Amino acid sequence: MSDRDIQNFPYGADITERMLQERIVAIFRGYTGELANRAAEALVAGGIRFMEVTMNTEQATAIISHWRERFAGRAYIGAGTVIDLASAREALECGAQFLISPNLDEEVIAYAAERGIDVWPGVLTPTEIVRAWKAGAKAVKLFPLGTLGPEYIREIRGPLDHIPIIATGGVDLHTISAYGTAGASAFGLGSKLLPKEYMNTGNDEALTANAIQFVEAVRKLDPVRR
Repeated sequence: MSDRDIQNFPYGADITERMLQERIVAIFRGYTGELANRAAEALVAGGIRFMEVTMNTEQATAIISHWRERFAGRAYIGAGTVIDLASAREALECGAQFLISPNLDEEVIAYAAERGIDVWPGVLTPTEIVRAWKAGAKAVKLFPLGTLGPEYIREIRGPLDHIPIIATGGVDLHTISAYGTAGASAFGLGSKLLPKEYMNTGNDEALTANAIQFVEAVRKLDPVRR
């Protein structure tokens, strides 16, 4: 399966496995309309294959629905900030291919799993990580991570090296190698992939170039632990 071709990766298949191959999930929060469309095109052109639209973004469901069609065969589109069952239902109704939460809600995991959709819930402590795993999450989002740094992942990885961890917060081009070495399986990236200076000026070429740098950075990391 080439980086440019996801046509043969079917809806409802193990999307977590593909995410762990790509290792980057772009987070779109608060961007709408043509600005969001152009930025998404720029990231996909740079090699980003997973894009998360947060449910607290205005018109999030319309964006997800539109992007599912627009980026079919080029990228997977999911919903973020899915904090409860109501937002999970809303996200799946508009076609989200995966769900990401800042919190752990076992009802959301069960609801999505029944429909063949993977959920990557937000966790922080070992207890929450194990709870999420037992509830059926195939990966967890370690959040908030910015003030804890890569050493926290390294410590968590000691007893829990079988659970894929998505590092979210505090990751940039300078730190991504340290987080990967510490054991991060993948990375949730918002403002670092979508710098305001590029967004405000509509600098699509700079967005693409920036995305390429992140994609190349994760390819240099050691393979994801299984």
